[in-house]
Amino acid sequence: MNKIFTSFDDAVSDIKDNATIMIGGFAGPGGTAQNLIKSLRDLGANNLTIISNTAGFASIIGFGALPGHIPIDVGILIDNHQVRKVIASFPVSPSPSKPNSFEKAYAKNEIELELVPQGTLAERIRAGGAGIPAFYTPTGLDTHVTKEKETRFFKQKEYVLEEALVSDFAFIRALKADKFGNLTYKGTSKNFNAVMVTAATVSIIEVDEITEIGGINSNMIDTPSIYVNRIIEIRK
Repeated sequence: MNKIFTSFDDAVSDIKDNATIMIGGFAGPGGTAQNLIKSLRDLGANNLTIISNTAGFASIIGFGALPGHIPIDVGILIDNHQVRKVIASFPVSPSPSKPNSFEKAYAKNEIELELVPQGTLAERIRAGGAGIPAFYTPTGLDTHVTKEKETRFFKQKEYVLEEALVSDFAFIRALKADKFGNLTYKGTSKNFNAVMVTAATVSIIEVDEITEIGGINSNMIDTPSIYVNRIIEIRK
């Protein structure tokens, strides 16, 4: 099966309204699949649920842009009124005086939020990819983020039940892929990308370079090809 696409628009063309999409990245848009996000904006699918570490602040911070482009992240989907709900650990702007698109929409009751501690978010996604329906953690106990969730005591210590997260699609940025679909990431993009790609029904990978099979040292493979459905190379 050929996993290589030549058009970002084609790679996202089957995403329908009401889809749940995981979007990788960590500390900014540099490790985010910016071209796929832009194509999804242009496609216009609505009522989306986005699972991401952040809810977008590229236009505020101004770093991590593709060469010659304005920084792109989840914020452009929110601005286009395509997002119904965000599941994130850091949904707000790092600058209180410069609210991001999510904060503006949330203040108008135009979008929903499920706030999840960062480590719990990563583990919920990892659990989804591993087929584990739920797990117990002490993180967030007796706080707003775990209100009304089930708890249980283990050895006299209380824990919160957290359910796994899965998605219809995942948008992932990788440094390199071979033609079979093996991936290697760069820097902090490893933090969420490697677990998200396992928890999606369809994973779409935006890569800096596609190599021949064997072009990635086996010791450098972060995600094996079995989890990868579509690959598309960024044209410099």
